[in-house]
Amino acid sequence: MALFVIGDTHLSLSADKPMDVFGGSWTGYVDKLKDGFSIVGPEDTVVLCGDISWGMSLQEARADFAFLDALPGRKLLLKGNHDYWWNTAAKMNAFFAENGFHTLQILHNNCYQYNGYGLCGTRGWFYEEKGDQKVFRREVMRLEASLKAAGEGRKLCFLHYPPRYQGYTCPEIIEVMERYGVERCYYGHLHGGSHRLAVEGTYGAVEYHLVSADYLGFRPQKICE
Repeated sequence: MALFVIGDTHLSLSADKPMDVFGGSWTGYVDKLKDGFSIVGPEDTVVLCGDISWGMSLQEARADFAFLDALPGRKLLLKGNHDYWWNTAAKMNAFFAENGFHTLQILHNNCYQYNGYGLCGTRGWFYEEKGDQKVFRREVMRLEASLKAAGEGRKLCFLHYPPRYQGYTCPEIIEVMERYGVERCYYGHLHGGSHRLAVEGTYGAVEYHLVSADYLGFRPQKICE
């Protein structure tokens, strides 16, 4: 067994927003993702750090879920700022069950255990949305609920938004992670030229890693056995 992570797949097999239009590394990205998942085994787990599908509803995102479900491994899905299909956990889980998507699970206000680690996460927060304090407080609460669910064991945190960024930090998110003893934090959201602004490495008590799909070459990153 192994644990992998990747963010920002931005699938658009039904919606008309293919990322190929941006050119560069995004050209042929769906085939690149399929090839990239060849390193994942059926018994492995992959955390998807948000911005999974451009579909505006669960039904519109169905083809994207089918694509992901057909890839090897269990996938834990985290909400991103462009996941407009996102609904209540009950509705999403029911939709997956009704459509036979048995490898897809939701990481939201909960935690999954993996080989001694609690896998925790939420969408997070970014300066682009700092005016909406209600959403901000909710995200901090969701992160804490997820970390509490992990109990006293070792913890890994998965976010969509970077909690640290060149010239920016989200102290409330960072404080919660450090208080609950998070060892490593994986995040997405940053693309193209923004990669150079990412924070990588250990800052304070937490080790940070950018895992946007285009940053990883559309190949999930193995983070532990």
